[in-house]
Amino acid sequence: MNHKPTDIHPVSFEYGFLPVEMRMPLKFGGESVSHVNCLRVAAEVVDSAGRRAEGWGETPLSVTWAWPSATLSYDERYEAMVAFCKFTAQAFVEVNESGHPMEIGHVFLAERLPLVLEAFNKSHSTEPMPYLAALIVVSAFDIAIHDAYGNLHQIDIYDTYTSEYMTQDLSHYFCSSSEADRFQGLFPSDFLEEQPSVKVPVWHLVGGLDPLEESEKKESDPKDGYPVTLTEWIKSDGLRCLKIKLKGTDSQWDYQRIVKVGTIAIASGVDSLSVDFNCT
Repeated sequence: MNHKPTDIHPVSFEYGFLPVEMRMPLKFGGESVSHVNCLRVAAEVVDSAGRRAEGWGETPLSVTWAWPSATLSYDERYEAMVAFCKFTAQAFVEVNESGHPMEIGHVFLAERLPLVLEAFNKSHSTEPMPYLAALIVVSAFDIAIHDAYGNLHQIDIYDTYTSEYMTQDLSHYFCSSSEADRFQGLFPSDFLEEQPSVKVPVWHLVGGLDPLEESEKKESDPKDGYPVTLTEWIKSDGLRCLKIKLKGTDSQWDYQRIVKVGTIAIASGVDSLSVDFNCT
């Protein structure tokens, strides 16, 4: 691959974890979540001229979403994902790939991650870590590299997805697909709006344990002055879009939940509903 003077490669990483306690538990698939830990990564990158910059990336370690399990506890799965962070940091540096962050990330996913995950699973877990769980860990490192790249060149990272900064066009990423020719000479910038919207709809998540109306409140609910029920949240925040968490394994419960939330939504002037199944 030809290189550009703007190319970088990651040289070091530091990371830590930020605990977040949820105000109310969230029913997610077969589990209820009351807290989550966010992985925060600092990446240092360097270009061919020796200039260095630092960037940050962060993501929740969504254990219950990425790694449903009937045999391992939440803590066991979480600790495995924490341990995988060290593997990821070392692997990114060992790849020693130079390029745009998107190109570096693609090489890592295609050539390095499968080997790293295989080695990790052989030595760290009685139950193999799913690929999705590994991707969540990798994402924070990837975000940090992108951020560092933008900081180094003093440019919004979204303005770098062009031929000026990227060596490979999009056809490179579809090289094994019959669709590759369609993307010849095209870059991500060709599919991004030059003037993105300054406002986007916010979707309020209605969890499986969330009380919908006053009659569903419990004594243990928080009494901190903020809304508790769905009807209270709609009035407080002017909600217009609701995402309904469903079980995916109990069609009767799911149907009744959709009807009840939908009835409240219609009465409250909500514009849009969507459903989210989490089968276990």
